[in-house]
Parts: sequence; C-alpha cells; structure tokens
Amino acid sequence: MHKTDVLLGLQWGDEGKGKIVDLLAPGYDVIARFQGGPNAGHSLEFDHIKHVLHTIPSGIFHKDKINLIGNGVVIDPVVFKTETEALENLSVSTINTIYISKKAHLILPSHRILDAASESAKGDTKIGSTLKGIGPTYMDKTGRNGLRIGDIQLPDFIEKYNFLKNKHKVILEQYDYYDEPEKYEKEWFTGIEKLRTYNLVESEYFINQLINEKKKILAEGAQGTLLDLDFGSYPYVTSSNTICASACSGLGIAPTKIGEVIGVFKAYCTRVGGGPFPTELKDKNGEKLRNQGKEFGSTTGRPRRCGWLDLPALKYSIMINGVTQLMITKADVLTGFETLKICTGYQTADKSIDSLSFDAEQQPEPVYKKMKGWKSDISEIRKWSNLPKEFTGYINYIENATGIPVTIISLGPDRSSTLFRGKE
Repeated sequence: MHKTDVLLGLQWGDEGKGKIVDLLAPGYDVIARFQGGPNAGHSLEFDHIKHVLHTIPSGIFHKDKINLIGNGVVIDPVVFKTETEALENLSVSTINTIYISKKAHLILPSHRILDAASESAKGDTKIGSTLKGIGPTYMDKTGRNGLRIGDIQLPDFIEKYNFLKNKHKVILEQYDYYDEPEKYEKEWFTGIEKLRTYNLVESEYFINQLINEKKKILAEGAQGTLLDLDFGSYPYVTSSNTICASACSGLGIAPTKIGEVIGVFKAYCTRVGGGPFPTELKDKNGEKLRNQGKEFGSTTGRPRRCGWLDLPALKYSIMINGVTQLMITKADVLTGFETLKICTGYQTADKSIDSLSFDAEQQPEPVYKKMKGWKSDISEIRKWSNLPKEFTGYINYIENATGIPVTIISLGPDRSSTLFRGKE
C-alpha cells in the first residue's frame, strides 16, 4: 500500500512550505491541502517570478498533477476566483487539475465582517487575525450552521445562504461595528459560479481511490504547528488543527496510511500578530533578520517579529507530529552575523525548563548556546562539502539535538537555490 506523506510547518507559519512542496511535487501524483483557508500565503519563486497561493495546493505549477482541496479547508469564492484567474493569465491550467471537496466549508462575506468586528472589539487583546473570515467560518462549522461547497449544487442554496447571513447580521448588531454583507454579494456569487465549473468531489472516496491506485500523495499543511488550535500558544492560534493528525481528518485518510512526515522550519523564528515569542529580538539583530529575510507577510504584508531559533519549540513540534525528516529554509538569511544563538531551554523565576508552558502569557527567559557565524555568501552553493564549517556545524547541532535528519536546505527563495543532502 502506498502511504501518504505529510508536509507541514513546525513554527508559527511562514516557514517556506510552498517552495518545498513545489520542489517535491515532481515526485508525487497528488498534492492535497487539508486545513486552513485564504489566511495561508504559500510563496513560490522560479524564473525570477514570485507567486503566492492562498487556497490552491502548491503543486499547481506542475502539469498533470492532481491538486485536491480537502474537506478541512475553508474557501472564499472571491479569493479562489482571483487566484485561478491569475494562474490562467500565466497559462497555468486549473480547470482539469483542481478538485474540491464538497464537504469543504464556504466563507461568506458576513464571516469576514464578523471577523473584523470581533478583532476590533478585542482592542489591546487582539490575537492578530488575518481578517479573512477564517475563525467565524470554523465556528459555524463546529456550531453545525455552516455552508459547504456541495450546497452550491442544491436547489435551496440561496435560502441556506440568506438564513446564515441573517443570523450573522443579528450577531453583528451586538458589536459597535457594522458593514453591509450585501455590498460584497455580487462579487461573492460570481465566485460561486466559478466554483461550479470545477471538479467538486466526494473527496474521501476520491483520495482513497487514488491511494488504492498506488498514486503518490503529498498532504500540504498551512500555517504552523505552534498555531494549532489545541497544541499551539492558545489563544494566539489559528482556528484549525495544523498538525499531522489533521491530514487524516482534513482529507479522510486513515492514520495507518500516513508515511513520511516532513517538517519545514526556518533557520530562525518569526511570528505575526500577538502571542508569546521567547526568542524575539527587538534590537538591531531582529531588524537585520527582518530585512535580510524580507519578513513581511505574503497574505497581510505585516512585518513579522523575528528571533533566534527555539530548539525546545522545534522538538515539541517534532514530537507532536512524528516528524521523520527536517527541511530547513532561509538558511542564507543568517549570513553575516558575527555570532548566532540557538535557544536550548528557558529560565523561569525558580527553575530551568526545556518544555513549552500551558500559559501563553508566560514569557520565560531563553537560555542560549552561542555559535560562530559565517561571512561568505552561501546562496549559490549546491554541495555540502562546499559549505562553510560554521554553517555545517549549525545544521549538525540541530540534527543532534532533535535526532531527525535535515534532508533539504533552502538557500534562497528560487527553486534552484536548494541543496539536497545525499543527492550531491
């Protein structure tokens, strides 16, 4: 039996998963998104052109690949239409390669308004929502009120839409914030018509049939492990489960059918919005990381908070997901630092710890191991033996600390800026 491999982020999102999926896609027949929605911003770069995908799986630029949007994803028809049209303008075929689960939930205009109203009401306690309507959509899903992709094929779709919209309008009256959903409906329903032209499938049957046909499948996660609804730094998390187990529930795959678990992480840490970040740098080193790494959100454009690599957090993510191989991105961004630091644990008022705390508000003091940096440009290096010893020492330290091999090293945003360990 062919196993489904899972690729996911091990930090707070923005790890460079899109590039890695794009790199690995030639070895797979199917790329499947299993959670999240247009709050994802998966950046891919090749031929000196940057592409950002929000809903569509990152295998779309490879011909003849099946790109499945699973039942665990939430879809904004407006974003989907914009994204597919941008791809079509690049002569990338989407109509025959994208399959969408009928059980995926729809983001309504009123979901986006609810999102903005809720975040505005929080004032200083904002969680840093992308304001894409993701949270309210998942709330309607768990509250058993949601609209699903399959509903657009039913004769009473408009009635169902109006019922949910009016329910939202009643909730909005409780906020000192109001916007008319009707203003956005024309564009939204145009997006619905676009969705109707795609392959809408019973995705759990569809993907298991592909497994039976021995197709190679890569499940693509969005956001990152530390934003997981259960295991992330709650309440500063996303509204879906971002971990490996979610690939099963978000696609309809049995746990026994999961193969490799590929964990993607940055050579340092970044975070968008509120929430704990023990290794955050608010000094010139933090600025240098942000500028050299171009750390501005691909979905929101917001500047990202930057800091040193956090090993306890990385080991936690590896444990939760059962990671079998690591892939490090943005390693080139660390070039030029005299000294690098890796967090190996935390110091609280009364003890040393090496695990994450239940209390997201607690901000323990990081304990660092210092390492010598490197000055030479590594972005064009394609052989392990040609890398500076300080860099290989950095990678070896991570491997020894986690017990997991680093199999791919990304040395720049372009497809070509990659070093494959063991394939030199």
